[in-house]
Amino acid sequence: MALYEEIKDLDNPEKIEKITTTLVGLKSINGTKGEVDIANFIKAFLYHIPYFSNHPEYVWEQKLENDELGRKNIFALIMGPSDKTVIYHSHSDTVGIEDFGAQKENAFNPEKIKAFFSTYEENVEIQQAALSGDWMFGRGSVDMKSGIAVHLTNILHFSKHLEELTGNVLLMINPVEENEHTGVICSISELNRLKKEKELDYVMAINNDFCTPLYDGDPNRYIHTGAVGKLLPCFFIYGREAHVGETLTGVDPTHISAEINRRINNNMELAENIKDELVLPPSCLFQRDNKDFYNVQTALTSYLYFNYFIYEDNPKSVMEKLLNIAKESCIEVESKLFEQYSEFLNITGLPSSKISWKTEVDSYSELINELSQKGIDTESISRKVVDQNSNLEPRMLCFKIIEELLKQDPEKKPRVIVFFAPPYCPHNYLNIKNEKERKKYEVIDRVLKETEIETGEKFSMKKFFPYLSDSSYLSLHDTDEEINSLVKNFPEWDKIYPVPVNGIRQLNIPSINMGVYGKDAHQWSERVYKPYTFHILPKLIRQVTKEMLNEEDHNE
Repeated sequence: MALYEEIKDLDNPEKIEKITTTLVGLKSINGTKGEVDIANFIKAFLYHIPYFSNHPEYVWEQKLENDELGRKNIFALIMGPSDKTVIYHSHSDTVGIEDFGAQKENAFNPEKIKAFFSTYEENVEIQQAALSGDWMFGRGSVDMKSGIAVHLTNILHFSKHLEELTGNVLLMINPVEENEHTGVICSISELNRLKKEKELDYVMAINNDFCTPLYDGDPNRYIHTGAVGKLLPCFFIYGREAHVGETLTGVDPTHISAEINRRINNNMELAENIKDELVLPPSCLFQRDNKDFYNVQTALTSYLYFNYFIYEDNPKSVMEKLLNIAKESCIEVESKLFEQYSEFLNITGLPSSKISWKTEVDSYSELINELSQKGIDTESISRKVVDQNSNLEPRMLCFKIIEELLKQDPEKKPRVIVFFAPPYCPHNYLNIKNEKERKKYEVIDRVLKETEIETGEKFSMKKFFPYLSDSSYLSLHDTDEEINSLVKNFPEWDKIYPVPVNGIRQLNIPSINMGVYGKDAHQWSERVYKPYTFHILPKLIRQVTKEMLNEEDHNE
């Protein structure tokens, strides 16, 4: 391969820069065939490394199940003298390039987009970054083609210096990180296969997804010893239609939706209080009614869902909180409607009618139990919906299931159904109360302090990588009861988003993030900082790898 020949004699920083530039040039936008192309490219590159040329069985691919594009995970294994194994993993997909506007044709060309920004007087900081020569621009430069390049270069280093390893290093490159995480989810079975067949003992997984400043002038390089989790709580709101001439007699689901949104969206009271961590409140990702065309009838149903980060909390607790909020919202709307109806009667002088605006609130599991007790075959209904709507977007498929279930309810009462939909990302972190995990924390802390003295960099260790990450799927902290609360409130979990909970439990790999450093990920000004990412980070990861394997040997 031409790339290997170009970089084989370069120093490591130059290797990383050249590999990053090449990978940025590969258009691996999430949901396109480019995700397959970059996997094939990386696999071919690995085969040209002499170690793997001599051991081709140590490079392989794993195709994603039922993936229409044929996407695949790529693995490469350097075998050392023990079963102790450190995993290096990165994702190969990027977000799209619509944000580049007129510069879309240069989005994948670091030199051309840097040249554009060097004359970009509308933002002085970006222009100075381009002129400095310290930053590489382009889609995927920081999220996270540079991360792949760092891992590939370290794999190349260890392949030439096997004497430095007291254990194994497993490289894993996954697609589909930017939305559904199906790449890493699929990899769980492969990691368990390797664990069993090759008797690997996974002591640590190192992701190098990007870190970025948290405030103006922030001097820190952040290292994360865990990953934030994510739930997608959803609200199916079923009202009672009314003609606009009788609007006060109906139950408008958009009114309830608005009240629920007001109480949840960006509400810091729902954010977890964890000292010195970047915790975020829930945020609304979707809100709309389901009228297909104009008429003078109020809406019957409304859909609403939120991004909900979980740090130390769990699905069971979150469901309980959201049910309470939905109930409070419905009571508030009922009270408001009664107040407005009373004022209407006062103005018009009309006699009162018996009208109820009461709206019932249930979880999905409560709905299933209620309908089952009425003799309704909920299982066959939901499976039929899945079978007949295989191309429907996963979240809308969940709403569709509930819609069909409610059609079978003879009561047709106003109600709110609270449930979970994909994606679900588990949360995990090093638990320093556990002796073995505390020692891992101490190893990382020691290496960071040594690197600070050597380089002058300032590091800050945090418990949670604050953005969604594939690292979430390598370890699971929630109890069976907490996971069961998620699964039973997730329509057709096994078919729509079958996260292999038991497989993750069998692995439970401590997962840290030692990220490339840059700014503006997912923006057209995305850029990676070369002095840290290409020069300091690779050595830092190598040192942690060696120390972690040595520490595990000492603990035997």
